[in-house]
Amino acid sequence: MITVIDYGAGNLFSLCNALKTLNTDIKVTSDPTDIIHADGVFLPGVGAFPKAMRELSRKGLDTAVKEYAASGKPLFGICLGYQMLFDRSFEFEETVGLGLIHGDVRPLSDLLPSDAIIPQMGWNSLIDNTGKFGGAYMYFVHSFAAVCDNADVAAYTEYAGVNITAAAKRGNVFGTQFHPEKSGDKGLAILENFIKLC
Repeated sequence: MITVIDYGAGNLFSLCNALKTLNTDIKVTSDPTDIIHADGVFLPGVGAFPKAMRELSRKGLDTAVKEYAASGKPLFGICLGYQMLFDRSFEFEETVGLGLIHGDVRPLSDLLPSDAIIPQMGWNSLIDNTGKFGGAYMYFVHSFAAVCDNADVAAYTEYAGVNITAAAKRGNVFGTQFHPEKSGDKGLAILENFIKLC
């Protein structure tokens, strides 16, 4: 079973619709046991990092996600869910993340020229090393971005003349800053490739 985590901050509707388009059986849950025993897990999210991490912790979902990831089964974070995969964020206050991918989530204002428009909102192309999705346009909405080891970067996007991490992978843990569920056929292909791993 593919599980979509509901912790009260996720944009579940569009992701669930995309997965149903791919004829995928899904279970939306906030039960830690469902997460631990799932075949594949999506951690979606919109909103603020500190509040989202508090909600995960309050419901015991942070521990469940870590236990699930330690099992070696595939985990996919999207947007805020992707950011929570990292060690910590500096959104409003320093907040500890799940620590499944090493790196920090920083304000775009720290990474971009002073005249850059923030948030990055809209379609932008991917730069990757696989050749599979390089040049594909994906939909972004974000004011913060992950800074991590190059070895964990799956794809970049160029914004305001700076390469921003658009996707990261560490072992069985994947994540995208962009919304594949809102990114047309190429986005659906990314979701489908992940589902094949489950």
